[in-house]
Amino acid sequence: MTVDGAFWAELRGWRHDFHAHPEFGFEEHRTSRLVAERLRSFGFTEVVEGVGGTGVVATLTRGTGNRSIALRADMDALRISERGELPHRSRTPGVMHACGHDGHTTMLLGAARILAAEGGFDGTVRFVFQPAEEWGKGALSMLADGLAERFPFDEIYGIHNQPCLPIGSFRTRAGAVMSAEDNFEIVLRGLGGHASRPQQGRETLVAACALVLNLQTIVSRRVAPTDTAVVSVTELLTDGTRNVLPGTARILGDARSFRPEVSARIEEELRRIAAGTAASHDLGCDVTYTREFVPTINDPNAAAAALAAARKVLGAESVAEATEPQTGSEDFARFLQHAPGCFAFIGNGEGSKPLHNPEYDFNDDALPHGTAFFVQIVRDRLPIREPQP
Repeated sequence: MTVDGAFWAELRGWRHDFHAHPEFGFEEHRTSRLVAERLRSFGFTEVVEGVGGTGVVATLTRGTGNRSIALRADMDALRISERGELPHRSRTPGVMHACGHDGHTTMLLGAARILAAEGGFDGTVRFVFQPAEEWGKGALSMLADGLAERFPFDEIYGIHNQPCLPIGSFRTRAGAVMSAEDNFEIVLRGLGGHASRPQQGRETLVAACALVLNLQTIVSRRVAPTDTAVVSVTELLTDGTRNVLPGTARILGDARSFRPEVSARIEEELRRIAAGTAASHDLGCDVTYTREFVPTINDPNAAAAALAAARKVLGAESVAEATEPQTGSEDFARFLQHAPGCFAFIGNGEGSKPLHNPEYDFNDDALPHGTAFFVQIVRDRLPIREPQP
């Protein structure tokens, strides 16, 4: 097929349409329907909808090779109200594509269209369009629905846009590339009362403020300096008001790490500090600690293959090995527990707003680069063998 300006203009149109109609995790009914329709319009005969809820998996086979690789894109949006005056801004109140999943979906569709038309590989490609990445449930849901058994693959690859990285840039590394994410909720229970008579109750706000500060000692004093860890309190909620001292306070947040031992230490110390702070203020305390995302660990061979493929299509000067992992988290990690693979980053432009910002927008200029990478990694990992004389 001809990959020209008209091709990229069409992809931009798809991306803008996805952006204008964002859908939260497991609610991507319109998005998954359009994805499936477009795949079938490319000539795909094996397109399965409803995998893991709203996921879509398409299969493309060429030649006689018995190896298969998977390419993954996420489809869900965030519960954020979009700001700005983009012509394709969200038409759904309170929901927007603030992480670029509209672009990820479009790039994988572009690669599917090229590979369906041109081939250039020997084996099977699974195109995995995943729901609900943002809250860490979509990959698990697809795997629970038999993804690995129904659509087996030997390797898996995924990419994410990265603000502040120049357009056309590509970064990844072997080993840890993104962290685990644990979530916690601490509830302090006391006895609320009148703001003028604190001695008659056991209010929780002062204790909650002390606890927020005490939790900061976990990383600084309880985790080895050689280990990466982050503990962030993100919400403090009470049932108080202007002249009412609260009897209940809720502290919510998350923790990031790269090793299970560090995650376990964070939980142990968080529970100890919460119980101790509560006791010192004569309060009850309940702690809930959950592990939502596992670390994203790239296979060394797959990471090397991804870097090599990127150099072919983006140029060696635009490709580099990442020097350190990121403390963000990624649902793609669940797939890497079932098959080796690599998760990588492409530039969204140095002027890009940050991810999860209400003024963020995926940069359409990145579409050709992500699409080209997906096509190249398929052709590199499923090469056409020359006939033996």
